[in-house]
Amino acid sequence: MSEFNYTPEWVKNAVFYQIFPDRFAHSQEIVQPDNMEPWDSSPTIHGFKGGDLLGVYEKLDYLQDLGINAIYFNPIFQSASNHRYHTHDYYLIDPLLGGRKAFDILIKEAHRRNIRIVLDGVFNHASRGFFQFNHILECGEKSPYLHWFDVRGYPLHAYEGHPNYRCWWNSPALPEFNTDHPQVRQYIFDVARYWVEQGIDGWRLDVPFDIDDDEFWREFRRVVKSANPDAYIVGEIPSEAQRWMKGDMFDAVMNYQFTLACLTFFGGHKTDFHLADGMMGFRNFPVIDADQFIKRAEQLLHLYPYDFSLAQLNLLGSHDMPRFLSMLRNDKETFKLATLFQMTYPGAPCIYYGDEIGMLGGKDPECRRSFPWDETRWDAELLATFKRLITIRHQHSALRTGDFVPLYAGQDVIAYLRKDPSGTVLVVINNSDQSRSLSLDLKGHLGKDLLLQDSLAGQTIQVAQGVIQDLKINAKTGMILN
Repeated sequence: MSEFNYTPEWVKNAVFYQIFPDRFAHSQEIVQPDNMEPWDSSPTIHGFKGGDLLGVYEKLDYLQDLGINAIYFNPIFQSASNHRYHTHDYYLIDPLLGGRKAFDILIKEAHRRNIRIVLDGVFNHASRGFFQFNHILECGEKSPYLHWFDVRGYPLHAYEGHPNYRCWWNSPALPEFNTDHPQVRQYIFDVARYWVEQGIDGWRLDVPFDIDDDEFWREFRRVVKSANPDAYIVGEIPSEAQRWMKGDMFDAVMNYQFTLACLTFFGGHKTDFHLADGMMGFRNFPVIDADQFIKRAEQLLHLYPYDFSLAQLNLLGSHDMPRFLSMLRNDKETFKLATLFQMTYPGAPCIYYGDEIGMLGGKDPECRRSFPWDETRWDAELLATFKRLITIRHQHSALRTGDFVPLYAGQDVIAYLRKDPSGTVLVVINNSDQSRSLSLDLKGHLGKDLLLQDSLAGQTIQVAQGVIQDLKINAKTGMILN
C-alpha cells in the first residue's frame, strides 16, 4: 500500500467546472492568427474558435459567482488540434492559448481566489508532431528514439488506414507511447512532476486503462504525490474501477457510472436514447425506477473505500458525450432535479461549461460549442438554480462529506439523508409528472419534535414524534430540508 493512500481533503469540498479551452472565452489581449472560425458559428472537427487562458482569467468573476472552486481543463499543451489531445510538447502551453505567460497569470489569480486547477494528462499517446516521433519520421530506423514507439516498418506511413506503427484506435495522428521503455516512463513522470511543481493541483488522466500496467500508475502516483501530497489524480475510466481505486493508483475516476444512473432514472423513457447511443462506450440504457436508482446510488458508494468515494468526479456532462440537457430533450425541470441530486450526493460535482445556462449540443463536435457571452441567450432561471444548489452544498458539510442514508424510493420519488456530526440534511426529489404525498420515519436520525426548513422553497415542515406525515411534494420538484 502506498504511503499516499488517502485522497485530498479539498477535493471533497470542491465544485468543479470543466473548460474546453478553445470554446470557453477569448481575450482581446491575445493576438490570434486570422484563420479563426467565427465564435458563434457551428463547431467543426478541425476548426478553431480562439478561446484562450487569458479569456478564462477574465471570466474568473463569473465562475466564482457561480460557486466554482476548482477547474478541470481539457488539454492546454502545444498541439495541432482544437481539442489538444494530439500533444506536440508537454512542456509548452499552446501559444494559441496565450502560452506560458497567460497560464502563469491564470493560475496565480485562480489560487488567490482559492480556485484549484487540474490539467488533462494525455500520456497514452502523443502526435506526429511530438519531437521524438517526428525524429523517427525523419531518420527512420536510425533514430535514437526508435523504441519510444512501436514501429512496424519503414518508412512510417498511414496508407489506407493501416499505419505501420501502433496508434490509438488506429488513428495515424495518435502514435501510442511504448510505456515499457524506461526512458518513456521517465519522460512522462518528469512531465507529471514538473507541472505539479509549477503549481497545478492535479491531473485528469486520459484513457489510463490503455496503459495496462499497474506498476506504471503506482509510480505515477508516487511521483505526483511526492511533489504535492494534496494533488488530485482522477482517471477517465467509464466502467467500475475497483482495480485502480485501492489507494495506490488513482484518487478518483470520472464517474460515468453516476452519469448513466442519472440519465436512466431522471431521463427515463423520455431520454433521447438515439442521441445517447455510444456515450462513453455505453450501448445499453435500461430505464430504472426510483428503487433501482437509489440502490445503484448506494452501490456506487460501496465500490471503493468511502474516502475515495467522496473524491469521485461526479458529472452529468463532458466533452465526450452529448450534453445532458440535449439527451433529456431540453427538459429543464428534469435537468434541475438531476443537478439537485448531483449537488447533494457524495463526491465532487463537475459542471461541463455552459450546462448552467442551458447550452445544448449533440455528439462531437456539437457538444463543444462556444460559450455565448451574450447574457440574453442564457437561461437565467436555470443559472439561478445552479447557483442556489451550489451555495447550499457549500453551506452544509453533511452534503459534502456526510453519510448517505436512503430513506424512501417509490412512485418516482427518492428521499435520503446526508448526515455528519455537524448536522443532518434531508433531501426529497419527485421525478414524477404528478405531485406525490409520503410519510417519512426519521426516528433515530433527528429529534422527535422539530421544524425543518426547505432551503429551496423556504417552506417549513413539521416533524412530530420523529415522523413527517403526508409530506406533499409537487411534480418535478425537490426539497433540501435541514
